Amino acid sequence: MSMYPYPKRWIAILVLFTALVGCSMPRSISSLLTPPPLTEPVPTAVPVLTATARATFTPTSIPTSEPAPVPTGTPPSGIGQLAQLEREIIQVYEDVASGVVNITNRSYAYDRFYRPVPQEGSGSGIVYDLKGHIITNYHVIEDASEVFVMLADGTTVPAEIVGADPTTDLALLQIDVAPDLLNPVPLGESEGLNVGQFVVAIGNPFGFEHTLTVGVVSALGRVIESPDERFIGEIIQTDAAINPGNSGGPLLDLTGQVIGVNTAIFSPSRASAGIGFAIPASTVQRVVPELLARGYYPHPWLGVSLIWNLTPERRRILQEAGMKVPVEEGVLVVEAAPSSPAVRAGLRGGREQVWVGRLLLSVGGDILTAMDGEPITTGRDLIRYLDTETRVGQTIRVTFWRDGKMETVPVILAERPR
Repeated sequence: MSMYPYPKRWIAILVLFTALVGCSMPRSISSLLTPPPLTEPVPTAVPVLTATARATFTPTSIPTSEPAPVPTGTPPSGIGQLAQLEREIIQVYEDVASGVVNITNRSYAYDRFYRPVPQEGSGSGIVYDLKGHIITNYHVIEDASEVFVMLADGTTVPAEIVGADPTTDLALLQIDVAPDLLNPVPLGESEGLNVGQFVVAIGNPFGFEHTLTVGVVSALGRVIESPDERFIGEIIQTDAAINPGNSGGPLLDLTGQVIGVNTAIFSPSRASAGIGFAIPASTVQRVVPELLARGYYPHPWLGVSLIWNLTPERRRILQEAGMKVPVEEGVLVVEAAPSSPAVRAGLRGGREQVWVGRLLLSVGGDILTAMDGEPITTGRDLIRYLDTETRVGQTIRVTFWRDGKMETVPVILAERPR
């Protein structure tokens, strides 16, 4: 089909007419009748016309032979930046994927005829060193009778549980394989992370080995419940897709270093909803060497065995019961364990009993407000501070209210009873 809307005979007549009289026609008319050659440079910049410019604009005001100059100092291409990010993610996978293992735990239940029925679960792990040590979550191997590790090349071997800590949801395994089959993944730092920083997760979601997902650090300093119903502090939140089977796998920065161990998700459907959690590398670096040396982690212990968060409502109840409550926030010590560091330092629990709803509680004890100057407003704050900022044998300064005045005493932390 012709690209022109007129019959060919009319085009021929038009061309003949142009040849006969074109030399005497104005340049502006002849240029309109003659189509420009296909090889003519296309203008690189066409001015945007304002209402005033349109009144005086003529076709000859558009340059057709010389392209407009390219402005200098333009920012780098967005496509180039994305390509660089893509290369970094690919490099992380190539460097780290072989250091991420698939972990299968096996336990046995019994049917009504007392026949053993094997039950299996799966998760991920991180190669820690060339001696075959593997980092994973405690809940991945919890109650397991047998544990197996599958390496990147498909080699599957039994694993021994070297140590575990339910409070931080970390465990350390060991396998017996040749060192050349192992690719240890370096532990990085988690203190300098920023919300919005790109991260990469590698693991075995739903059993699909060595799956990579990408996201950002979406929040820092979260506190989540641990398998022993305590609290894990300083948790990293990410929107990188984390699903069942990712547990125990690494959360990595773009240098390929472990900044966290993926541990949990928030999701009604048990699939990724864009809110995943990872144990920070600082906790891993503190706990794993103790698991290797002792088989467990010695948690610092204050000895305040029963506490009560002071809220405005509870403060009102105490005041109605005739108690003086001189502070707005803090942790009321209901009970302190005998011979605990708290008792040895002179801290005391409740001395009177009042009904709070259906509970009969001992009140009148000290109200803890700070540790080493850091505010303590809830029991979760207290547990988080002890687990993330202190060690067994360390002396801390505990600030509290008693009988209408504030006091501060030194307390030497002991090891929490196991």
